[in-house]
Amino acid sequence: MKPPPLDPDVADLAPSGPALTVYDEEHAITYIRMLDADRDGADWREVSRIVLHIDPEREPDRARRAFDSHLARAKWMTQVGYRHLLRGGASRSL
Repeated sequence: MKPPPLDPDVADLAPSGPALTVYDEEHAITYIRMLDADRDGADWREVSRIVLHIDPEREPDRARRAFDSHLARAKWMTQVGYRHLLRGGASRSL
């Protein structure tokens, strides 16, 4: 696995399937930032603006969906997804 980008653009929805994806690998730092913000009690609108690059004032529904799906995926990564990374990443977990 190559190092993930530091601040990539995000899709409107994070993956939700049971397998690790290339998107997950590319957004590992995004997921870590989401988990840190959640732990610190950051407002979802601030996280959406800073981490996900979606303005919650202009696109509140899109921002909230993206926030919720990426935080859920970040939590999945800590419970399940990391095992796929240990086995070699998305290409080997299919």
